[in-house]
Order: sequence, then structure tokens, then C-alpha cells
Amino acid sequence: MLDTLAAAPVFGEPVPARPCTQTLDLMAWRRSASALTLVEPGPSVAEIDRLLGIGARTPDHGKLFPWRFIVIEGAAKAALVADLEAMAAAREDAPKAQAALMKLKTPPLAIAVVSRVTEGKIPEWEQVLSAGAVCMNLLLAAGALGYGANWITGWYAYDPQALARLGLVAGERIAGFVHVGTPAETPLERARPDVAALTTWLGA
Repeated sequence: MLDTLAAAPVFGEPVPARPCTQTLDLMAWRRSASALTLVEPGPSVAEIDRLLGIGARTPDHGKLFPWRFIVIEGAAKAALVADLEAMAAAREDAPKAQAALMKLKTPPLAIAVVSRVTEGKIPEWEQVLSAGAVCMNLLLAAGALGYGANWITGWYAYDPQALARLGLVAGERIAGFVHVGTPAETPLERARPDVAALTTWLGA
């Protein structure tokens, strides 16, 4: 499938707006798949590279790249889950914490999006929002490649010991784990908001 996709533009190349109804269809029908239903096959190495490249094409005021990726799969993911299971067993909410790890254990691929803020003139909030936009880009890109995806966190996105195991340093936070795989069951449409009730129009 990757052979049919257009290459990303190179630096300095004009990037004109291009109407694409297929993109609108994808976004209109986009639905998160439960992480517990995501199974093999997962994306190939080439597809993961494409996911990361598209994920990084996000609004980024100041060109700070206020995020980074941790790709979690295969034996490394199994080792991470085993370590997290040991941490979960020591928590007061051990049964709940261990059950939550199934959402990380089951999918073949997890991409952790790490938010990192650079001090300076760009507000922290804008940098954090950029990391969230990366997560959304990954969801859309995974859907465009034919996979199911889910963006969640979990206790291990906030636990200091778990964050140290993932290699995060001071000033870094998990914006989300984006889980990707083949859905074992088709997700059902969920309730959506009344957009008109949430919209204020300023102007004619």
C-alpha cells in the first residue's frame, strides 16, 4: 500500500492546498478501536516510519518539535509490560492497575508521544497542544493505512517509576500512548456531540 502513497514534500518545496474528499471521508468515519481488540498483524517497519513522519507534520509554533516518540513493540514491549506488572502489584489498586496493562499488552504496537516543553517565548500551552495534535495525526494515519488505533494513557503514564522505566526525564510527560493493530471486531459508532449547541458564530 505504501507504494501508492505520495512522498512527503522536501524542505522549501511549495505545498499547495489540495482538495481531497477521501480525507474528509476518513475523518468523518474515524472511530477509535478498543485497545483490547487490536491484534496482529500490526504495521510493518516501513509503515511505522510513515506513521511517525505523518505524526510529526503537526502545527508547531516556533518549530520547537516539543515532542518525541517511543516505539514499543515485540520483545521490548513484553519486557516493559513485565516490569510494569511488577510495579502494578505493589500499588494499592493492584488488581485495577494490572487489568489496565492489558490495553498496553494486547496491541502489537504502541507509540508513546512524549510532550517536552522548551522555555522561551512560545507558551507552554501551545507546545502541549502540539503534542496532542501529534497523537491525533497518528490516529488518522493509522486509519488511512487500514489499521485500528486508540489514544489513551493509563496509570503508567503518570507514575514516576513507570516514566523512569520508559526513559522520560525531568520536564517530559506522556501525551498519550497510541496503540495500533488490526481490529478483531468492528467498533460501533458512539454518541457524538450536538456541534451547533457548542458553537458560537461571530459575524454575519
